[in-house]
Amino acid sequence: MSEPDRRTVFRTCPLCEAGCGLEIVVRGHEIERIRGDRDDVFSQGFLCPKGSSLKQLHEDPDRLRAPLVRREGVLCEATWDEAWAAVAEGFTRVGAGAPRSAFGIYLGNPGAHNLGALTYSRAVIRGLGTPNVFSASTVDQMPKQVASGYLFGTSLSVVVPDLDRTDHLLMLGANPYESNGSLCTAPDFPGRLEALRARGGKLVVVDPRRSRTAREADEWIAIRPGTDGAFLAAIARELFVTGLADPGAHVGAHLEGLDEVRAAVEPFDAERVAVFCGLDADTIRRAARELASAPTAAVYGRIGTSTTEFGTTASWLVDVVNILTGNLDRPGGAMFPAPVAGGANTTGESGRGKGFRVGRRATRVSGFPEVCGEFPVAALAEEILTPGDGAIRALVTVAGNPVLSTPNPDGRLEDALGRLEFMVSVDIYLNETTRFADVILPPPSNLQRSHYDLALLQFAVRNVANYSPAVFPIEPGVPDEWEILAKLGLIAAGVAPDDADPAVADDDSARHAARSATADPASPFQGGDPDEVYALISAGGRRGPERLLDLKLRTGPFRTSLDALVESPHGIDFGPLEPRLPEVLRTPSGRIELAAPVLIDDLARLASRLGGPSDEGLLLVGRRDLRSNNSWMHNLEVLVRGKERCTLHIHPDDAERLGVADHTQVTVTSDVGSVTATATITDAVRPGVVSLPHGWGHDVTGTRLGVASARPGVNSNRLTSDTALDPLSGTSVLNAVPVQVATHG
Repeated sequence: MSEPDRRTVFRTCPLCEAGCGLEIVVRGHEIERIRGDRDDVFSQGFLCPKGSSLKQLHEDPDRLRAPLVRREGVLCEATWDEAWAAVAEGFTRVGAGAPRSAFGIYLGNPGAHNLGALTYSRAVIRGLGTPNVFSASTVDQMPKQVASGYLFGTSLSVVVPDLDRTDHLLMLGANPYESNGSLCTAPDFPGRLEALRARGGKLVVVDPRRSRTAREADEWIAIRPGTDGAFLAAIARELFVTGLADPGAHVGAHLEGLDEVRAAVEPFDAERVAVFCGLDADTIRRAARELASAPTAAVYGRIGTSTTEFGTTASWLVDVVNILTGNLDRPGGAMFPAPVAGGANTTGESGRGKGFRVGRRATRVSGFPEVCGEFPVAALAEEILTPGDGAIRALVTVAGNPVLSTPNPDGRLEDALGRLEFMVSVDIYLNETTRFADVILPPPSNLQRSHYDLALLQFAVRNVANYSPAVFPIEPGVPDEWEILAKLGLIAAGVAPDDADPAVADDDSARHAARSATADPASPFQGGDPDEVYALISAGGRRGPERLLDLKLRTGPFRTSLDALVESPHGIDFGPLEPRLPEVLRTPSGRIELAAPVLIDDLARLASRLGGPSDEGLLLVGRRDLRSNNSWMHNLEVLVRGKERCTLHIHPDDAERLGVADHTQVTVTSDVGSVTATATITDAVRPGVVSLPHGWGHDVTGTRLGVASARPGVNSNRLTSDTALDPLSGTSVLNAVPVQVATHG
């Protein structure tokens, strides 16, 4: 092969929230090498094992290259025309005479890393016309979005720790050494933490597990699972009673509700809370003093705080403490990103908005309220299985595997999916969920799609932008992912497959975006001609997500363009985060609404638990692994080889008490289910805590996952209830689950 066939391309990794830059050497149609892009403005050469596995993901023989259609009960390879005909037939059959609530849709985690899915999944929702929207958000970050919405006016106004300038970081329920950060986009998060310590700062990790991050910290506070909210409320109270609570003039001028919070945290005396959290009172008091006395400080909480019964309240209290210590919206504290492609807090009237609300509709069976346009995924099974008007009879899944990633006691969700009249999945794998589909529509590989982190750069610790064109072309006759979603939405709306042209839907979307830009007071095109804006972003024949992205960049806070990013393959750094109050606010009052009544009421509910039993036996928590990403990276040998990682971690004291030996099989039982796993005895969990990773359980029939099925692990969500939810966000309780452990057999 001649040297001209060899080329180097630069790309942002789409596999997790870090968004690391990649340098990919290609020969012809083959990937020769992947390494970190040392010139990337954000990641500067950092790369985790997942990023280097893009070659294996692209080449995975189990990755679907053609649609599958169910024929006589068997999923068979089909042409795209045959697949679209089957989709139209199924939608028509279910929809005839039925309400639109007969349809449902589930959006999985990979879509948040995908430009096509982010811009065109809404087309499917609109085409279906259904209120039954579910996603992975309610097994992950929804509590933080709800808390941020009440505080600042939009669910995407999430503040992030200013990692590169802070002097003190208190981290709860997060393990970025292995998860690379979450709702905090920061390539080389570990390196940034090491730089914090090297400049004399302090890292404190609050976690029931001595995670890899906790091992590297200055202090590990081994809290009892599910009690983070009480711990933070006690810190807030300590700040008030010692006179250390001081939001500062900058924040105080835009703050309301301080007195209400002061009264609400009064029951959280450090002595009472210490018993509840399994800590000592001096640890709580010292944590408060250190946050208040540090030159700059930030509190950061993630999935360990979110996926609990008080997830929203704990997420809110993270920012209550950031505010009380004077660290909100200041360098080195907790700051608002200014996403280069814009967002909910960069559009509309500056400093004021409609605010945040939930409950515009409710689920049919249990009456769970809508939150951020969707229902709790824990309600999906009952909405299918419970007969009656409005029952879900057909389902669309987009890049999701809820059978493994959501509560599934006794295989209830599998039972529900098996009873559907019709199911369509947009997915690259025949996995534990898509095996129930009647049609699977596979998008091209990640390396055949362009990329921009439209969602994740909303939470970046610097204001940066990176665009990546596709590395390889798509094969002739194969649609791009955005085209799949656009056509699927048109067919769902009743358009015949032959007439369902994605280009028409794309033009409609671009014209709508142009009209919105000319009506937005924050836009440089306000009052302009929508046709001129449409022509501008369509210049050179640009279509699809790139056209919409270009407009977002032009109307974003830095007024750049897609052309500018194309000319900057290593990205553009627009600088560190800057204070954004008060323009960032979108509350009706134009102020930080610190004491939303629902949050104050839920804090009272938490206070009522303080007098309860301090030790209720074993509590189950999850964990992450650097080589794993939920359920969808387990089919790559390069990531799963080596020692078994899906094991039950149990403390030596608990193992001795229960007669459990290392590397033996144990049965783990909750109120709703039971699994059998291998025990790993380790003091990396506090006594009374056991831990299983999530996303495993690849031991079912009907999938096409050769590597994953050989190392199946166990599905920890067989132990989690689909009725245990954080009431404010609808998020499932996946941590602090009471369990019993016994030797197997």
